[in-house]
Amino acid sequence: MEILHEPLRLGLAQRLQVALKELGIEESTSDLVHSLGATPSPEMGHLAFPCFKYAKAMRVAPPMISGQIAGKMAPDDLIAEVRPAGPYLNFFFNLGALGKEVAEAVLDGSMFKRNLSEGNPRTMVEYSQPNTHKEIHVGHMRNMALGDSLIKCFRRAGFDIVSTTFPGDVGTHVAKCLWYLKDVNTNPVPESDRGAWLGTMYVASSKLLKKLEEEGRDAEAKARITEILKQLEAGKGPFYELWLETRQWSVELMEAVYAWADIDFDVWYWESDVDADSIAYAKQLFNEGKLIESQGAIGMDLSEYGLGFAMLLKRDGTGLYMTKDVELARRKFVDHHIEKSIYIVDNRQSHHFEQVFKVLELLGFEQAKNCHHLAYEHVKGKEGTFSSRLGNAPPIQELIQAMQSKILASHLKPQVDKGEMSDDEALKIADTVTKGAIKYGMVRIDPAKIITFVLDEWISLDGDTGAYQQYTYARIQSLCRKQGYDTEGPVDWSLLSDPREAELLVMMSDLNGMILRVVEQYRPNLLCAYLYGLAQLYNSVNNAIVIRDISDPVAKNTRLALHKAVGETIKQGLALLGVPVPERM
Repeated sequence: MEILHEPLRLGLAQRLQVALKELGIEESTSDLVHSLGATPSPEMGHLAFPCFKYAKAMRVAPPMISGQIAGKMAPDDLIAEVRPAGPYLNFFFNLGALGKEVAEAVLDGSMFKRNLSEGNPRTMVEYSQPNTHKEIHVGHMRNMALGDSLIKCFRRAGFDIVSTTFPGDVGTHVAKCLWYLKDVNTNPVPESDRGAWLGTMYVASSKLLKKLEEEGRDAEAKARITEILKQLEAGKGPFYELWLETRQWSVELMEAVYAWADIDFDVWYWESDVDADSIAYAKQLFNEGKLIESQGAIGMDLSEYGLGFAMLLKRDGTGLYMTKDVELARRKFVDHHIEKSIYIVDNRQSHHFEQVFKVLELLGFEQAKNCHHLAYEHVKGKEGTFSSRLGNAPPIQELIQAMQSKILASHLKPQVDKGEMSDDEALKIADTVTKGAIKYGMVRIDPAKIITFVLDEWISLDGDTGAYQQYTYARIQSLCRKQGYDTEGPVDWSLLSDPREAELLVMMSDLNGMILRVVEQYRPNLLCAYLYGLAQLYNSVNNAIVIRDISDPVAKNTRLALHKAVGETIKQGLALLGVPVPERM
């Protein structure tokens, strides 16, 4: 992807291009923009350009090359100083140019409307595949937050995105839950929150079946579960009717959780809708000679690719997840004209998706080369991995309530008690901070690493948390209100004297570039790290330069404008992570 949307880097690259040409070196603007990077400290420069690659062609050591390039680049309206530093060439921008190209673009919103890339493939992102008849717990939020943030970043980067979910509403887990609910449970069905209650029935069924199996008394229960599965497959019978009713309870729970998380899917696929058609499609492929039979099963031999045998139909003619995913992919390609398909599923399914993508490729689907499995690690608590079957994970609705209560008590109660904030406003802020804590906490860790969920740590106002980011934003809004920031008042960026203020401007200019890096690497944690660094830098500047002590009205309003721009950058960055911000905390 190109990073040709930021005037600072583009202007610097164009000047470098001219200087290099005078030295007999031809470079594209794009390559030069990509070569520019940060210096170790703002005192050394705002951006650095490495000269190693030219040593062979010029037959000169990189430190000498940086000096030669510097000799071809005189200071101008953009560049205040060009300083060779060993094999690097360091650049200092004029504060006026920094303020105009960065802060003013942030404040008028144009920074967040720039076209970042073009010609991107139509892309579908499948994520948050919850199972009906199970609890939605804190562990499920990682998938949900990853998908939501990536979709927002992809859309900001200029992609035509179709979002989808693929809930599992059939299978053995459903039959186990229905068996327990009808044959074992003696408790009445609650009037509300039936989806969450249904999840407790599944946990109870898993524990009872394990106990019966250990005692050698599980034959009757297993026979009953087999009977239930047959009714569900046939689409008739008392258990099928019970499935229809209880499935809706789970759907209502999913919709409530998604509504709270501000998530909306363009397309809903259901496992039950794909089930029968996937088996029929596998049989069609077999009749066409595209699949083979092996020991009674039907599938595709992928041994030459190191992927073994991809089974699509078992000996008894029933399908597997492989069967459904192949049919689902076909539907995505045909129904929505998808050119690129991203699957956000935990890393236990890595081999499965390698097989799926290879099967699709060998079946002749050109889109197979653009299928990507974003594998992620699990979420655990202090005592171990969260599991729906074990029932050891906080159900998401209970967790939300617990976090809201904790935030109200630890952060907002003093303001309510003093009459500075109403109960309704405090509750709204607590909900906003809860969303930030969960969503930010779930994406700030690299997808390849395990997340440990600790409630108190996730709502802390210190450290790399959503609450810290939100508090920094709210602090900026409060400061600008109290110190009388005037959006129409005079501003002179040359009055900024602290090197960290210029560093703030340079850092803000990299937001769009960071979004593209997130999209290229499928890692929203990069954006979290960027925002955390920006907030830390801002707070160090705010602590060092006391706004209320500035007597010059122009200098004061200029610095308030800088603060306001940082706040807006944090707000826009958090929005791409699905994190809202409060105006005060």
